[in-house]
Amino acid sequence: MVAASLACREDGSDPDAEAVAFVRFCYGRRAVAWPELYDEMCAVAARGDYRGMGYEQLEGLGIRFALAALPRLAEMAADIIAEERRRPIAIAAA
Repeated sequence: MVAASLACREDGSDPDAEAVAFVRFCYGRRAVAWPELYDEMCAVAARGDYRGMGYEQLEGLGIRFALAALPRLAEMAADIIAEERRRPIAIAAA
């Protein structure tokens, strides 16, 4: 399971859960592997498509796009992709 070591924010929300939700959101929009998912994450951050959050707000959640932070972000993405691929596919009734 995806885990990180950030403390809860002042508003009581869990930045780890929010960071995971961001990556899931991006993967749900474009189900691709790393590094293509990184491109989608950058595009989402640039447009503020995830809850109006841009790069600075996402950094507060632990999502950093800097070169030095990419190994952690890639690992988080790989864990989430693996979890998503294990989920059963929902088939819509006609």
